[in-house]
Amino acid sequence: MLDETNKLPTEENSTTPENAIENPETPVNADQEPETSTNEAVDAIEDKIAESSENIEHASEEMLDYNSFSLEDLVAELSKLVKEKPVQSITNNVNKIKSIFNVKFGELIKAEKEKFLKEGGNIVDFHFSNPIKSTYNSILYDYKIKKNKFYADQEKQLQDNLKEKLNLIEELKHLIDNADGASMYKIFKDIQTRWREVGPIPRAKYSDTWRTYHHHVERFYDLLHLNNDLRELDFKHNLEEKLKLVAKAEELAELDDINVAFKELQVLHKLWKEEVGPIARDKREEVWERFSAATKKVHDKRHEYFKGLKSKFEENVEKKLAVISKIDSYDTSANKTRSDWQKSIKEIEELRNTFFAIGQVPRAKSDQIWKKFKEANRKFNSEKNKFFKEIKKEHLENLNKKKLLIEQAVALKDSEDWDTATDIMKKIQADWKKIGHVPRKYSDKLWKEFKDACNHYFDRLHAKQDEGNKEQIEILNKKKDFIAEIKKALEAKEKITIDTLKEYVDTWQEMGQVSFDMRHIEAKFNKLLEKIGEENKIDKVEVEMVKFGNLINGYLEQKNYRKLDSEQLFIRKKIDETVREIQQLENNISFISNVSEENPLVKNVRNSIDEFKDKLAIWKAKLDYIKQLDY
Repeated sequence: MLDETNKLPTEENSTTPENAIENPETPVNADQEPETSTNEAVDAIEDKIAESSENIEHASEEMLDYNSFSLEDLVAELSKLVKEKPVQSITNNVNKIKSIFNVKFGELIKAEKEKFLKEGGNIVDFHFSNPIKSTYNSILYDYKIKKNKFYADQEKQLQDNLKEKLNLIEELKHLIDNADGASMYKIFKDIQTRWREVGPIPRAKYSDTWRTYHHHVERFYDLLHLNNDLRELDFKHNLEEKLKLVAKAEELAELDDINVAFKELQVLHKLWKEEVGPIARDKREEVWERFSAATKKVHDKRHEYFKGLKSKFEENVEKKLAVISKIDSYDTSANKTRSDWQKSIKEIEELRNTFFAIGQVPRAKSDQIWKKFKEANRKFNSEKNKFFKEIKKEHLENLNKKKLLIEQAVALKDSEDWDTATDIMKKIQADWKKIGHVPRKYSDKLWKEFKDACNHYFDRLHAKQDEGNKEQIEILNKKKDFIAEIKKALEAKEKITIDTLKEYVDTWQEMGQVSFDMRHIEAKFNKLLEKIGEENKIDKVEVEMVKFGNLINGYLEQKNYRKLDSEQLFIRKKIDETVREIQQLENNISFISNVSEENPLVKNVRNSIDEFKDKLAIWKAKLDYIKQLDY
């Protein structure tokens, strides 16, 4: 007879390639799955139960896109996890952050080393330290301490639970040895309840502990003949429960998803051992035979599944070799520009993804295929790196050219030789536009230095041109009087429409342009237009465009095309910033799941998105307005 308490050998695990070996292409050892007897099938399930007996379940923290984080953000997130989250739930997150931090910090060290050597330093003298690394190491130390404490506490809990179960076994033995027909059944049920409530125990002690307990449970039932009716009632209930488990096991034997069936079968066996008590001796063998037969059927299907995997792995060999061939023969000879290479990089990445998506191959061929795959990628990467090395060289040359132009602009910015300096400054600006890209980390700084020098000179030039212009003074006074008239109309609550605003602007422009040092009057006029729009409930977009038209027409009147160019660049920058803000908010809201749209946080984010979209519409309208100008 098959005994319900058989101890089982460890089942061969089917690990994924990623956690099985260094090479992500190494397959599971599917061709080594052994033939199984009924005993072995049952053993495999029950050993799994023993393996999981000491596991304490916990929820894992959400995995964020840490690749997009800066070093500072990674450290901040690590600190938050270690301080605020249970240590057992953040293991995967911490390992991911460590991996990405090490790569990014390594890149930082490499860049600093290259800079040090380029400036003439000796490699033996190179030393680099960064406060962020010290903070990072300190947080990792705190994590290690917290993790060690958790596992020490968990081990203590497992041992305490084991001690409690052993005490319950002693109570059960004492109950049997000192049987009292009047109270023994009630005490026995209390022992059963407390047994189920005790938490996990060490895996190594699980089977022996349970077997000992089960032995004394059966002794108790054998002793329970003193109250036969009560014993038979309990046997009947247990039989009903075990037959339910048998039926579920037989259903699992017909399930197509063998992995789900195998996991569910472990649950049924745990219930059989932990939750349901013994049944009458004359039924035990029959019921157990059905349960173990269903177990064997699931195990045999799993065995066949592994055999099928072996065949599939053989097919994957040719598929992967075909992808490797495409990568190896990929032609980059026509790539002349950065966009050409970006396209090729994308295509190679798609081939790499196809390679990994194909699946596993037999273990014996895995290393060979992985080696070929790396060699094919190395060939492509070599050509790619060669191109970008040349690009980097070109960018450095452009950097030096722009630095020379900045030196010239700075030398001329305070010149009093207006005619000569103006011609040279205009040529410098034209030459700047002809120079190509520079390294990204220098781009903004160089542009600011160049722009500041040019603006300084041309602002001085315009100020010089405006000096002593009496006509400008008259225009200024007219505009002040006009502003006063509009204010009176506003205070008198006269009805003002968008058409009235446009008439105000037309009148304003007909008065002429004031000099640079009088431009404050324009700001006052624009603020007045805003106030009129608010008090007369005129559409904000229309008011904004009227003001913008006034500003741009002023530049056109002055033939100040530099200002027009700057305005267009500014608007494009604001469009990019606004789009990023909208994307960030929409990305944030995508992380908020199972929350009503009426939630204050959700409503606040939605309102912010709508506000940025309104601003974006205005910026785009302004850009369209400038683009249609012919200047």
